[in-house]
Amino acid sequence: MLDWDYWLVKWRVEFWGREWNVIDIGSLTSLVFLHLLSLFAPFYFTWTAFWLAIALYFVSGVGVTLSFHRNLSHRSFKLPRWLEYFFAYCGVLSFQRSPLDWVSVHRSHHQFTDTMKDPHSPVRGFWFSHVGSAIDYRGRNGNYEPRLKNVGDLKGQPYYMFLHYTYPLHYIALGVLLHFMGGMPFLVWGMGVRTVLFLHATFGINSICHTWGQQIWETGDLSRNNWLIGLLALGEGWHNNHHAFQHSARHGLEWWQIDVTWYVIRFLELVGLATEVKLPTETQKKQRALSNNKMIHEEKQQQLEAKVQNGNL
Repeated sequence: MLDWDYWLVKWRVEFWGREWNVIDIGSLTSLVFLHLLSLFAPFYFTWTAFWLAIALYFVSGVGVTLSFHRNLSHRSFKLPRWLEYFFAYCGVLSFQRSPLDWVSVHRSHHQFTDTMKDPHSPVRGFWFSHVGSAIDYRGRNGNYEPRLKNVGDLKGQPYYMFLHYTYPLHYIALGVLLHFMGGMPFLVWGMGVRTVLFLHATFGINSICHTWGQQIWETGDLSRNNWLIGLLALGEGWHNNHHAFQHSARHGLEWWQIDVTWYVIRFLELVGLATEVKLPTETQKKQRALSNNKMIHEEKQQQLEAKVQNGNL
C-alpha cells in the first residue's frame, strides 16, 4: 500500500520561520475554517440546529473519550468488536485525526509526560500544548519512522487502517449531509460550533490540565484535576486522577466529579456490553495518595516546575 502520510510529510515549505508540510497546512486551514464558520452562529441560530449541535457534541465527544482514549489507548474495558468500531467511527467525526494517530500520540504522552518528547508538552509553552502541536506534525510526532510504532494492536485491523487513510472524507461527508438536511444553520452549528468547542475542550486537557487545578495524587508530573474541563470534555478533565490510574475506566473517582463518559461505560457494563472494566483498588489509591508522600511530592514538584520554566526537560 502506498504510504500517503510519508509523501505528505516530505512535501515541506518554509512558513513563518519553520518548515511546514502539507499536513500542517491542511490542519491549519481546517482549524481556521471551522473557527470562521463558528462566527456565523448568531446569524444562523435555530433551536433545532442548537440541539443538533448538542447531540453531535455528545456523540462525537464520547467517540473520543470512550473509544480513542479509554478503550483503544488504555484498554480500560472491552467491547464487542461491532460496538468498538461504532464508537471509533463516532470519534472520527470529532475532527481529531484518525484513531491510529490519536492513540499513538496519547500513548507517547504518557510515556514522556511533561518532557520535550511529550507530543504536546507544556515545557514547550502553553500555546504549543494547547493548539500548536495540532498544526506541527514533526513537533508532535518527531521523526516519521518511530511514528505509529506503538499502535501495532490497531494497525493489524483493516478497519482502523481504512479510517486512518480516509478520516477527513468522513468528516466532509458529514458536513455535506448536514447542509443537505438543514442548510447553513445545521452546518454552522453542527460542524462549526460543535467541533470548535470540543476541540478546545480536548486541547485544554493538554494545556490547562497541566497548568491549573488540583493535584490529589502522587504522579511525578504536572497533571491536575480541573472541574471546568471535566464538564466540557465529558469527564476527561479529572486529569490527575487519570495520570495516577491510567488504566482506570473511571476518571471522576469521587461522586461529585462529573464523568459523563464513565456513566456511559457503566451503563454498557450493566447491560453486558462492556466487560473487564478496570478500576483502581483501595490499595492502589492509598499508595498514590498525595498526603502519604507530601514532602517527597513537593520537592519533586518544585524541581519539575523549575525545569519547565527553564525549558530543560
